[in-house]
Amino acid sequence: MAQPSWFNRFASQVSRQAGKPAVFGAACLLVIVWAAMGPSAGFSETWQLIINTGTTIITFLMVFIIQNTQTRDTAALQIKLDELIRTTADANNALLNLEEMSEQDIERYHRLYGKLAKAAAAKEVPMSEPRRAAKP
Repeated sequence: MAQPSWFNRFASQVSRQAGKPAVFGAACLLVIVWAAMGPSAGFSETWQLIINTGTTIITFLMVFIIQNTQTRDTAALQIKLDELIRTTADANNALLNLEEMSEQDIERYHRLYGKLAKAAAAKEVPMSEPRRAAKP
């Protein structure tokens, strides 16, 4: 299996670290320090520009990091779901490529499975009884 690219490794690491409470705390502390420096800086335009520029740059870069990570995670999840559909005997194999279908086809499947969910809910066994897999 091929090694992930340096960017994928970097994006995954940054994404993992950015979601930690300590990083959020550090960002809050940075804002507090910046705000506390406001009076000594005379609440100048330069003082405002520092936080605006910093947050804009970080946000701009994080959009690409998060998009990369989310795209890879979504693709991996989709492949796992496709494998489950493919190996389930009674599964509708037409759903294997659902993400590539038109909006109309997806909506049609959404309505169909909504009806199936309502029908299943109407037949639901009470929690005190053992559940058995129902054959359609």
